[in-house]
Amino acid sequence: MRPWGAWAVRGAAVALAAAGLGHTLWHGVAEPGTALAFATLVALGELARRDHREHGAADGHQPAQDRRPAPLGSAAALTYALLGEAAGHPTRHGALQTVAVVFAAALAAAVPYIARGGGHALDHLARRVLTVAFAAVCFQPLHDSGRLEDVTGRGPCLVGFLLALLGLTALCDAVLAAALARAGTGWPYGPLLRDELRAQLGIGSAICATCVVMALGVAVAGLWALPVFSVPLLLTQMSFHRITAIRVTYRQTITSLARATEIAGYTRPGHARRVAALSCAVGRELGLSERELTVLEYAALMHDIGQLSLVDPVPAGATAELPAAEARRIAELGGEVARRTGVPAEVAVVVELQADPYRRQPVAARIVRTVNAYDDLAAASLHPGGSLAALEQLRLGTGRDHHPEVVESLARVLARGGRARVVPARPG
Repeated sequence: MRPWGAWAVRGAAVALAAAGLGHTLWHGVAEPGTALAFATLVALGELARRDHREHGAADGHQPAQDRRPAPLGSAAALTYALLGEAAGHPTRHGALQTVAVVFAAALAAAVPYIARGGGHALDHLARRVLTVAFAAVCFQPLHDSGRLEDVTGRGPCLVGFLLALLGLTALCDAVLAAALARAGTGWPYGPLLRDELRAQLGIGSAICATCVVMALGVAVAGLWALPVFSVPLLLTQMSFHRITAIRVTYRQTITSLARATEIAGYTRPGHARRVAALSCAVGRELGLSERELTVLEYAALMHDIGQLSLVDPVPAGATAELPAAEARRIAELGGEVARRTGVPAEVAVVVELQADPYRRQPVAARIVRTVNAYDDLAAASLHPGGSLAALEQLRLGTGRDHHPEVVESLARVLARGGRARVVPARPG
């Protein structure tokens, strides 16, 4: 069961959706043509999103920058929330009908994902309802009462107000997304919020600017403005899909290359993937950004690639038990191989430095070194005591080989994930 935070967000979204639907059914749909046009645009934008979890990282979580956004659906929903006029005539749909129309359209588009067991589609739907409700509640009452026009008029001040309101709405969406991710994964909230805010900067700015233009365009020209201003966002959405596909292909290529040591018999089956997944979890525990986690994931996958240069394989591929000079030589060979594959320079540096004393290592190299040693030591053939004894041995090596903070972060991850019944050491 997810923590209460996720259920609170979902419960608030359900309550708002029920209130919106009940109000709309009781009073009827105001301006049904306008409502249908925006509902269609929202549904098309959501269907084009095609957000699949199989494109996630090694730790099973999809990085914020890799999630396929729905700029067309977001822009249409927020434009409807900020719509005060259509073709020169005041609109009367109000905040509750806005929530009802957006909820119905987004739910219809989410049905295929929910049918395939995509629980993340429900979280996305809850975020959509809450963010649209926030924008509509802030705008519609002010506009309907005439107070907004008295304060801002119809010039630049109105545009500034709309942009400020959309900025607050984007912040609200980032807070909700980070809260849902925190509830689902247990990872620290601060880094998750930071990553969501960074993800909002690029596409979020385009969505906000397009919303203002669409709202003002529909106010003057009517619904004919919708398809005109939707084309740039549709092209943007297609570009994001292509970029995501390239990233997925690149990650699969790195993963396949990492398996070369397993196929050749140099390392145990699944070792690279286990180290990558656990390293990413430890990195999140330590608050690394999404870019730093990507570098960490690639380096963890390729950390043993230097063993391909050895004539005689290391027994069981366990470099943790090797002399320091030999481990450093293998790491340097791995860094050279990594550079030749075309990975980012930071990845090759992490691979190359993983065998150095931790005081001379970047954070990613410290994590890979410790997690690799844990996986080697926890193997039954090397450490009959299992994961608990392996972790205790890592703690004994914090004087020179392993950073204490990394070891304790690993202990917390293991305890939370249920893969080892360990208790993090108490300070002092």
